[in-house]
Amino acid sequence: MKSASQKEVRIGGASGYWGDSQEAPRQLLEKGNVDYLVFDYLAEVTMSILVRAKQKSPDLGYARDFVDLVMKPLLPAIKAKGVKVVVNAGGVNIAACAEALRKVAADQGLSLKVGIVEGDDVLDQLPRLAAEGTREMFQDKPMPDSMISANAYLGAFPIAAALDAGAEVVITGRCVDSAVTLGPLIHEFGWQPTDFDRLAAGSLVGHIIECGAQATGGNFTDWKEVADGWDDMGYPIAVCRADGTFAITKPEGTGGRVSRLTVGEQILYEIGDPAAYILPDVVCDFTDVTLEETKPDWLEVAHAKGRAPTSTYKVSGTYRDGYRSTASTIITGFDAAAKGQAFMDSLIKRTRRLFVERNLGDYRGISSHLVGAETLWGQNAHPTARESREIMARLDVRHDEREALELFSKETTGVALSMTTGRCSAGAAGRPKITPVVAQFAFKIAKDRVHPKVSVNGEEVAFAALDPSLFQDDLIQSPVAADDAPDLSGPSKEVDLIELAVARSGDKGNNANVGVMARNKSYLPYIRAALDEAAVAGWFAHVLKGEVTRYDLPGMNALNFLLTDCLDGGGTSSLHLDNMGKTYGQQILAMKVRVPEGLL
Repeated sequence: MKSASQKEVRIGGASGYWGDSQEAPRQLLEKGNVDYLVFDYLAEVTMSILVRAKQKSPDLGYARDFVDLVMKPLLPAIKAKGVKVVVNAGGVNIAACAEALRKVAADQGLSLKVGIVEGDDVLDQLPRLAAEGTREMFQDKPMPDSMISANAYLGAFPIAAALDAGAEVVITGRCVDSAVTLGPLIHEFGWQPTDFDRLAAGSLVGHIIECGAQATGGNFTDWKEVADGWDDMGYPIAVCRADGTFAITKPEGTGGRVSRLTVGEQILYEIGDPAAYILPDVVCDFTDVTLEETKPDWLEVAHAKGRAPTSTYKVSGTYRDGYRSTASTIITGFDAAAKGQAFMDSLIKRTRRLFVERNLGDYRGISSHLVGAETLWGQNAHPTARESREIMARLDVRHDEREALELFSKETTGVALSMTTGRCSAGAAGRPKITPVVAQFAFKIAKDRVHPKVSVNGEEVAFAALDPSLFQDDLIQSPVAADDAPDLSGPSKEVDLIELAVARSGDKGNNANVGVMARNKSYLPYIRAALDEAAVAGWFAHVLKGEVTRYDLPGMNALNFLLTDCLDGGGTSSLHLDNMGKTYGQQILAMKVRVPEGLL
């Protein structure tokens, strides 16, 4: 029998977003020998969708796929194997999600202890917070009057409390993504609020597996190495130990890959400052994290460090912010790009004239794209990109009034015979849809104003809040590696960054992270020399309105770049073709790096 120090807990990352494959939990349950299945459904954009759903019906507002498509068919096997489940599928209606799951269990003749974590909803505090001058945490804007939701990112200790009380399934609302993994580890190993290094390690486990197959070769830079397994991608399994060390693997015989680079890309994903990744339970330092491949599809991860948490929670608020619509059409033939741009320009000019006649006011935002002519690349597009004979002209617009966009929608189809030739449909038939914009307003709230509530099958569970004496809000000075100029005195040449590194990118509100990991430690000095903050800012000048900050992760031979104010508001409010910064990693890999001729 293994001692407590030898105990290992296997956690399967069964969902990276609402809409992830329902085959993921089945695969992990049948082939992964897991103790826990954890699911992350709540991207920042998802919360706005759930808010709109609950406005339509008080029984909605949670991720129904979790109950209907995942738990309903798998619940008998989950019960038989003794696998526990932790999920943030509760969205903005946690109680309704739990009740729906209990009904599914009852219909199958199964008893099920369902724990819920509530208390993240702080909507009733908004009038007071607005009166106190609460401002958006990234853009320093005042709180709008049209707020419709506000949910704090809770931590992992309430989840652990529900598990301690015997819950077999724990459903939360808005919690930090990694908490669904850290909670089981706190429960299993008895970690305390002051075990900062272990809490940071458990948070890193959660961060790696929270995006599902993105840690096992999905969205991988070297996609050709894993493409033959895409049809049966393996989902990540974390094998965790009491000392905070852990390994990442996947079910045997499945597609994908677990390696230093596949997992390293995911670690860099959306973390901002890697020396100060702020979570509710701990401030993580991943700068010295090491990755060691000890056997095929088995990666040992160690040396995460942590420090005391801050005194505030992040809150994801949403508010009504007008309407948007998207019109798309395929244009082919000679001068396709020029025709597409002329078509979009003329449509805007026409509708603006009609708006004036009807006293509707101007557009709030306009964004025109020539998809197929490297529209995402801005000034970095190839000179020949606009020579394509086939493009999609896509026009995204926003307005404060629905009536204006109804006119835009009608005129988009109404000019079919009066503008460009060589057109055909770019999707479903009919006029462009008009969608209400529910935008995000992120802010901080003092932890003593938020009161998590834990219950299991309706019985409240005692839960002690974190001791405020632990909190530390002092700024962290991130370490900066020495800028030693690499030796380029001999023959040298320029290569694309992709020959030296892999990369991944993603959003945090209106900001984007672009992580770059050297394929070989010897490449890193040349990458750092070429990719300073000014060079990266220049490369992304077509989207960047803020600044670029570079952070070092020497343990992984990696860099992380934080680009501020580059997503046109981000999420549902952005008119950018890439509204979540997901393509920035591919774009940075085209930057040129000068290296000695014999380096590669």
